[in-house]
Amino acid sequence: MDRRQFFKKAATRGAGAVAAGALAAPLATPAIAQSNPKVTWRLTSSFPKSLDTIYGGADDIAKHVSDATDGNFSIQAFAGGEIVPGLQAADAVSNGTVEMCHTCSYYFVGKDPTYAIGTAIPFGLNARLTNSWFYQGNGNKLMNEFYATQNIYGLPAGNTGAQMGGWFRKEINTVDDFKGVKMRIAGIAGRVLEKLGAVPQQIAGGDIYPALEKGTIDAAEWVGPYDDHKLGFFKVAKYYYYPAFWEGGPTIHAFVNLDKWNSLPKAYQAALTDACAFANTNMMAKYDQKNPLAIKQIVAEGAVLRPFSQDILEACYNAALEVYKDISATNPTFKKVYEDQVAFKKEGYLWMQLAEYTFDTFMMIQQRNGKL
Repeated sequence: MDRRQFFKKAATRGAGAVAAGALAAPLATPAIAQSNPKVTWRLTSSFPKSLDTIYGGADDIAKHVSDATDGNFSIQAFAGGEIVPGLQAADAVSNGTVEMCHTCSYYFVGKDPTYAIGTAIPFGLNARLTNSWFYQGNGNKLMNEFYATQNIYGLPAGNTGAQMGGWFRKEINTVDDFKGVKMRIAGIAGRVLEKLGAVPQQIAGGDIYPALEKGTIDAAEWVGPYDDHKLGFFKVAKYYYYPAFWEGGPTIHAFVNLDKWNSLPKAYQAALTDACAFANTNMMAKYDQKNPLAIKQIVAEGAVLRPFSQDILEACYNAALEVYKDISATNPTFKKVYEDQVAFKKEGYLWMQLAEYTFDTFMMIQQRNGKL
């Protein structure tokens, strides 16, 4: 054999051996581990586990994140009160006590009224327009600009649809009937009803029943028939009013500590974003399936359904506009986000009254006539 050919073949075999050795060696494992690290977070909910609808959003998030990352990104959910009280969930995220929470932004309106817009404000958007504003409008962008000042990153992670107007010990027939009524009500809605003479109270969901039972409050709003029946409000307050003009399509948020969010691999950020989007859709689906059955059960057990009168709705609408004007005069962040949502709402309802409302109205008439 030619000496030069021998060394050439030997060199080729050696290079192949080195390449094969490189492939066989566990050098790729650290790179994979680095891109899919083991991450364990705690999530504190503002809701009790007994409410499988609204608390269930936290479980949806945890399961979908785990499934999407082969269990490498693990989120453990805790009910309100297990780590911190439900109304302190955002603070716990902001200061790093927990990595994330599942809560309503408007619970923290006392810190800044801009928080309220993240969930719902009186005479705001319905559920579909809320999602559209967050996902396709400026909602997520503007709210996260605000949340960043609180060391928080927010993701929509639930929606209940239009809620009920709450439980009252006495009938509310006129605007004057609100005077002196101590009512559990969240967000800016409390300031609106305050203009009508009511006395708003901020109470976590699990504490509402005993407050009603003891007479500490005269009325309370929560969500709607399914959750309200589970909490037993019909046993301590007879009159069930509708609609909750203050919550036409309220968003429940997943709040993430901003530093923790920024430290996540991009793939994990995507997994968490997708998980929250599923929780957002699934919660609405649950309520649409469960509330029709629950409202029948509530009425059968003695609740008396009452609509808020047109006069009451008009008075509350005018009061809400006054509240927004007052807040906007001193809070430029609120003003910026609020005006963006109003512009979006104006165009949204121009369209919805043509197709959506007309179709729904016709179908509701068929239902009332027993033709469905």
